[in-house]
Amino acid sequence: MFEARLQTFDAKTDPSKARERVAALRVELAKRKLDGFIVLRADEHQNESIPACEDRLGWLTGFSGSAGVAVVLAEKAALFVDGRYTIEARAQIDPSVFAIEHVVEHPPQEWIAKNLKSGAAFGYDPVRTTIDGVEKLKKACEKAGATLYPVESNPVDAIWADRSAPPLSPVALHDLRYAGEASEAKLARIREVLKKDQLDAAVLSDPASVAWTFNIRGNDVSHTPLPLSWAIVPCEGTPSLFIDGRKLSNTVRDALSKLAAVEEPVQFIVALRKIAAGGGKIRLDQSTASSALADAVENFGGVVSKGADPVLRLKAVKNETEISGMREAHRRDGAALTRFLAWLDLEAPKGKLTEIDAVAALETFRRDTGRLKDISFPTIAGSGPNGAIVHYRVTENSNRRLAPGELFLVDSGAQYEDGTTDVTRTVVIGEPNHEMRERFTLVLKGHIAIARSVFPEGTTGAQIDAFARAPLWAAGIDYDHGTGHGVGSYLSVHEGPARISKLGTAKLEAGMVLSNEPGYYKAGVYGIRIENLELIVHAPPPACGEKKLLAFETLTLAPIDRQLVLPSHLTLEELDWLDRYHARVRHEIAPLVDASTRTWLEAATAPLIRQA
Repeated sequence: MFEARLQTFDAKTDPSKARERVAALRVELAKRKLDGFIVLRADEHQNESIPACEDRLGWLTGFSGSAGVAVVLAEKAALFVDGRYTIEARAQIDPSVFAIEHVVEHPPQEWIAKNLKSGAAFGYDPVRTTIDGVEKLKKACEKAGATLYPVESNPVDAIWADRSAPPLSPVALHDLRYAGEASEAKLARIREVLKKDQLDAAVLSDPASVAWTFNIRGNDVSHTPLPLSWAIVPCEGTPSLFIDGRKLSNTVRDALSKLAAVEEPVQFIVALRKIAAGGGKIRLDQSTASSALADAVENFGGVVSKGADPVLRLKAVKNETEISGMREAHRRDGAALTRFLAWLDLEAPKGKLTEIDAVAALETFRRDTGRLKDISFPTIAGSGPNGAIVHYRVTENSNRRLAPGELFLVDSGAQYEDGTTDVTRTVVIGEPNHEMRERFTLVLKGHIAIARSVFPEGTTGAQIDAFARAPLWAAGIDYDHGTGHGVGSYLSVHEGPARISKLGTAKLEAGMVLSNEPGYYKAGVYGIRIENLELIVHAPPPACGEKKLLAFETLTLAPIDRQLVLPSHLTLEELDWLDRYHARVRHEIAPLVDASTRTWLEAATAPLIRQA
């Protein structure tokens, strides 16, 4: 049997202890003369993946999702999650302790304004709350007639007795054959942005920006090769990199010292205040920089320039080396996934496979490539009703067998030095019913609409998000998550600034990599999602066209389950896209797999025949 080495299946949080922990937190708040406190799932960098020692939300509530907020008042408390986690939260949270709210439909600031008593004192952690977040909290407290207070230390830490130590993983240099651009050139481009915006310096508070700029990688957070660190890049002069020296070998330190002044994290605020004291205008990304950083600048005479981290766009637009690496990584990953799908098709009908078996097998096929550094996130492998939990993570307690007549949704990804992957396939075990095929085909139509879209330069993700939803809308259904997110190059599997969603306001540019993942979820029954990664490329100009156009090149190479497709529900153009995609998968993947898998692949990618 296969073995998973990069992920475990234990329950990482314990909702049974939420009542006593919330009670202890209320005692601590009373000591500090606070009537309420906001508990964020955030570290000092606003990472999506955070070290275990920073997961205050999970420890307090029992919720294990990657995004959420809790508000604890003297007499009531609420947990706020988005559409990806509404089902999961209900399964993990003690409803007698926390009410569950939708973070978009009923955001925390509205709940605070409604439930906080006039004259109350409400606390927040300035080290882990963004500049934007503090502004929202201020407005909520003002509306309630309450006062907002920053805390000197997080009150959750005062009651968290078994909190683990911060990570100290070694830092590695990211080779130029994968990065494609030397750090000196990247720093020069950052300085061009600073000069254009008339800034004295930029703070890189996002470790992904630091990693990209200095061509380094680490292992301080799960499944994302980040070294926790900060940097200050001045418009003129030497940059400063703030990182725990225990993570640096002599070789790595020597290389970094040629690019920047390498200092301990404790010196970060000192250096920031020094620039501020000279009246410096300093860029802080209001969506990721903490309010504590803004206070450090403004309290010492500096000027905070709110705006995007200058690295965000530079990092999102991949260079030719990174693009070549992403293509190669996806061929390699596609072969591993195809081996898995062929194995699954053979073994699942026997009725013995579990979700954990499937996760372990897929990880093993990826390890067999000899190039796997890590998975890019814990594999989502939901059979039947578990597939309707958008970000489901299988545990020993939730593990189900793959049963005949059920759908099985597998969302997974890998970290290779030359690229990051993220792919979802939904397959049927045995025979599907008509509703499954109909809903799957609607999701497929939306997926194809994105993949085939051509759009002018300057288009945003919000403008094309509806392409994927239109077939579902016409049937009176929808999905409660974005259609696509940016993906890094051996970095975060979720990367800004661009995304395909109703909130995607960043302009799409050639060289960006985005996911294309519409879905449908029938609570308690099944889930459907089809996800490929797409590279934005320049499209040929049409005759008499007036605008430069962009299009998508599909990077992901793996069969889409033909058994779930109703050909009669697809247009000729959609059928042609699917057949051409499968022909490409067959052409590129067949040479990379064994003979038996190749035979399965031939059948799995055969052209569909349109039914009258």
